[in-house]
This record gives sequence, C-alpha cells and structure tokens, in this order.
Amino acid sequence: MKNITLEQKKARKDLDIILLATLIPLIIYVGFSSRLMEYINSSSLLIGLIIVAFIQFGLTGLGMTIVMIKNGESFKKYGLVKNNTFKSCIFSLLFCIPAFLFLLYNGEINSFFPFQGMFLTRRILESAFPFNILGYIVVAMIWGFFEGINYIVIADKINKSYKTNGIINLGAALCGIVAILIHGMIGTDFNTIIEAITTFILIYGMIITKEKTGNAWGSILIFFIFWNAFQ
Repeated sequence: MKNITLEQKKARKDLDIILLATLIPLIIYVGFSSRLMEYINSSSLLIGLIIVAFIQFGLTGLGMTIVMIKNGESFKKYGLVKNNTFKSCIFSLLFCIPAFLFLLYNGEINSFFPFQGMFLTRRILESAFPFNILGYIVVAMIWGFFEGINYIVIADKINKSYKTNGIINLGAALCGIVAILIHGMIGTDFNTIIEAITTFILIYGMIITKEKTGNAWGSILIFFIFWNAFQ
C-alpha cells in the first residue's frame, strides 16, 4: 500500500467529518420527506423556515463549518479574497451559459429572482417586517453563501486526499457528480441527460475557476444569482 502524507491523512479525516455531518440530515430528509413537508406546510412560517434551513445547512454547511473550526481555518484559505474577484465572477458565470441555454430551451425561464426556487422564499418576502428581511438573509446565507463555498471546500479536501497527475481535476469532477445525484438528475431521457451535463459543466467550471484564479467569489455569485433564481 502506498504511503500517504500527513496532509492526505488530515484531508481524508476532514472528508469523513463532512460526509458524516451530511449523512445525518440527508437520512432525515430522505426518510421523512413527506411527513416533514406536511408538517412544514401546516406549521407557522418561522417553524417551517427553521426546519428547512436546518436540513439545508446540514447538507451544505455543517460539515464544512466543523472542519474549519477544528482546523482553525478561515474562508480566505478557500478563496474568499479580494484578488481576481472580477475575473473569478466572469469566468464562473461563463460556465453557467450551457445551463442557462438548457433552461431557455426547456421553457423554464419565466421569471428571475434570487432564491425563488426555494419554496418558502415568496412567503418569507410577503411576511411582515422585519421577518421578511431577516428570513431572506437566512435563505441567502444558507442557499447562497454556504452552498457555494461548500463545493470549493469539498473539492479542496478531495484533491489533497487523492493527488492525481492527470488533466482532470478529481475534486471538481466528483463535486459535479454529487450535484447531479443530489438534485435527482438521473435518467436516460434527453432532457435529463442534457440537464446533468450542463450542471456538471457549471460545478466543474466554477471550481476550476477558483483553482486558476485563487478566488472563490465566482462560486458564491452563481448560487446567488443563477442557482434557484429562475422559474
């Protein structure tokens, strides 16, 4: 068995933590999704938001947060810096073009509003002040900030765990596959295949952009103004 470095051991341990932290809310959601939805729809908006936010944060931010606190890491380590911000945002958005064209072709672009794909967003914005503002900030942080940076962190840990010399970025590729699986883009019909391909391009491209520019703000931007923004 090939010896692994201390950096690889640490990265693999971090991946185990992220995986475990993600599995718990995933099991809850998969196992009780119908009951949860019934309860959310019959409960107050505040209770519904707390439940949905808890599950989403568990899937896209909890493991990453635990690892960063454990290691004493800051977001700067993962590309949330000033240098090359404009370049990162532009190139990341370019990788959204195939997905945008697919949505356009499929007739799925009727309106644009950040995070409207999260089913509680409209209700939150229609609620009384200050809950509407605070609730929307919670949505933006969890479905925007944490989901965007989570892919960057996971890709970094994968690449440090399993170093490759090939032209394929393993972390970016696996994150692209995970995004396809999580969002249920599995099937043999034309639309599902194209949707999966364009999603893979988007996730892979934004991670590569971070690798090339050293800046991850482009990834955050995608989840703020593209992902969940069209209906």
